[in-house]
Amino acid sequence: MRILHTSDWHLGRSFHREGMLTHQAAYVDHLLAVVESERVDLVVVAGDVYDRALPQVDAVRLADESLVRLARSRAQVVLTSGNHDSAQRLGFSSRLIDAAGVFIRTDAATVGTPVGLADEHGPVAVYGLPYLDPLALAEPWALEVRSHEAALATAMGKVRRDLTSRPGTRSVVLAHAFVAGGQPSESERDISVGGVSRVSTSVFDGVDYAALGHLHGAQTLTDRVRYSGSPLAYSFSETHQTKGSWLVDLAADGSVTAELVEAPVPRRLARITGDLETLLADPDLDHAEACWVHVTITDAVRPAHPMERLRRRFPHTLVLAFEPRGADVPSVPTARPGARSDHDIALEFVRELRGSSATPAESALLQQACDACTDDSDVDTLLSVGAR
Repeated sequence: MRILHTSDWHLGRSFHREGMLTHQAAYVDHLLAVVESERVDLVVVAGDVYDRALPQVDAVRLADESLVRLARSRAQVVLTSGNHDSAQRLGFSSRLIDAAGVFIRTDAATVGTPVGLADEHGPVAVYGLPYLDPLALAEPWALEVRSHEAALATAMGKVRRDLTSRPGTRSVVLAHAFVAGGQPSESERDISVGGVSRVSTSVFDGVDYAALGHLHGAQTLTDRVRYSGSPLAYSFSETHQTKGSWLVDLAADGSVTAELVEAPVPRRLARITGDLETLLADPDLDHAEACWVHVTITDAVRPAHPMERLRRRFPHTLVLAFEPRGADVPSVPTARPGARSDHDIALEFVRELRGSSATPAESALLQQACDACTDDSDVDTLLSVGAR
């Protein structure tokens, strides 16, 4: 059986305010093309179909179109909910949708009931484990410890018990969790409970392939346990990740081989660091002109209008950080003994933040802002330490 393992679509998510829905739709086009060109039998989507529990209308429309197209393809589909999804919303009408060959599994109560498939070598049981919240499951599952390890171990116990009644059946499990050995990015939502979130790869012992979701980088934890990662980058911590889906061949004896099929890249990411004038002139940075860019400027004194100047060369600059070399990170000034006006404190803040004083025009603008925040707009009241 040929399986295409994907996850973490996060439909509706933006990237530093850049809309990603068009790029997400392009990934679905790519996915369908791979299904046909590689003669895929089964597509598994291991959670986080949406980016939020109440997704925007356009994201729901794209999900609907995607599942309809997959239902019409040569592949069958098993899809589970992740920690970003609403299990009830995603799972609505799932029993009706099963008839179309798209199996949506969002109910923790059914983790031990597989989707029964088959190929020329015999039966394959596909167990869709949705995101398992240990706090919600502690009572119904009588968990001894409220942890992700305990919840997932209990679910896998149900899977193994069911498998014992299916001798000779190969098995695939979908799970959405933080499994030990995986490397997180900055774009995943924390799922820790009391500081405990990771589960051991040994939880998946006894199944032929575990298709994981949650972490956004494609990773191989063991030959049988893999993360597909997100199909698109959702943070600059993913700059050097290769995005895609695992093309997995499940052999007659239950052994697996896997190949990463790279996803289309709408725009590459770049992180560049240096003083502003060097960044604007360095020919080695020509490649970044077409990228989404995270810039860290290191000038000792904060330059004027840095974002506007950077975007003249790097029009897709999305993030600007300021880390002056050899300088401590400034803190907001606190009141000192003696009467000082709000305007004086604001001027000191500007001076400490960028290493130079405000210009006369900036000082006048700050004075207007301070006056606007007082009861009497014509008076910037002098405040003492005790008054503050």
